[in-house]
Amino acid sequence: MLADLFLDAARPCREASPLTHTLLVAAARDLASGGVTARVMAGAERDRRGTVPGLRFAGALHRLVLQGRAPGLAEHYPSVGGTPRLDRLWRDAVPVLEEHADELRAMISTTVVQTNEPGRSGPLFGGLHVATRLAADAAGRRTPFPVRLLEVGASGGLNLRPHRIAYRVGDRVLGDRDSPFELDPGWTGRPDVDLEHDLRVVRRAGCDLNPVDVTTEDGRLHLLSFVWADQVQRLARLRAALDLALADRVPVRRATGPEWLAQQLRTPERGVLTVVWHSVVWQYASPADRAAGRAVLAGAAARATPTAPLALLVYEPRRSHDPDDPWEFQLLLKLWPADVSLRLGSGAGHGVPFAWDVRPWT
Repeated sequence: MLADLFLDAARPCREASPLTHTLLVAAARDLASGGVTARVMAGAERDRRGTVPGLRFAGALHRLVLQGRAPGLAEHYPSVGGTPRLDRLWRDAVPVLEEHADELRAMISTTVVQTNEPGRSGPLFGGLHVATRLAADAAGRRTPFPVRLLEVGASGGLNLRPHRIAYRVGDRVLGDRDSPFELDPGWTGRPDVDLEHDLRVVRRAGCDLNPVDVTTEDGRLHLLSFVWADQVQRLARLRAALDLALADRVPVRRATGPEWLAQQLRTPERGVLTVVWHSVVWQYASPADRAAGRAVLAGAAARATPTAPLALLVYEPRRSHDPDDPWEFQLLLKLWPADVSLRLGSGAGHGVPFAWDVRPWT
């Protein structure tokens, strides 16, 4: 039932985004009673859980607010300077839904959720330092390998610039100290490698089924609309990453992950560490694409050599042993041919904060 999917989407944001939680719970009740939300969501009645129709609904409304086209609702949205009044939120949302029902339905039916969260560059930055150091040790090199970074499910490609960000860690600034994008990664602990050493990313590429062109106003609005509107720090982080993307452009190709990886990994590259990276993508991939991706990676791993090593670095949810919090986002590293398999740590879904805790990946 579609109303149940709205409630599923509401639960994770109960504490993190009271505005989104209140909106989705009220919309679920309205759906169940055949209100205006049913008209807005017409055609989505058989949507599967992975398409997260509740977040598409919330994102479409947020987009109208960001465009300045829902002034009454904007009063509740901190993303445009408003202050939430949760007791009045749904009352002020209904007129917007009624006025824009057809436009919202068209928007929701053609869009996919895109949360290209640049906070995940924090774990990625540390993980790349670990991977380059371990690969160098295995190859008998004195200096870390330069990196060729390949991202699957890259969305707008905002996490293809980990070396172009300034990371404020305690009283130090790591990475690119002159970057317009400064990120506090919220680290607990540190990886046991030299983080002061320059991270050399010599080539970058990404793919996505629905890539977002972040150089356009439409692309920027698309990504901003899916950030929960009362998470102002996330919005500021995303805007800084979007500005960096305008200055350092990396196109993202429209392709399936297995097809694209097969082309990228056909021939090992000597003298560089090739790193395949993805974050919060696995749950959206079909079982067929997961199997095909594993096969492509296994073939590339078999061709890897000490002078042309390959790494898989992922930040994905895995089931935890905590019944109150059944999912834990973990940073995982595999390295070939060194046969390294490590769990580097865990953190929030958006990458910030993150706790380093290196142990075997089992």
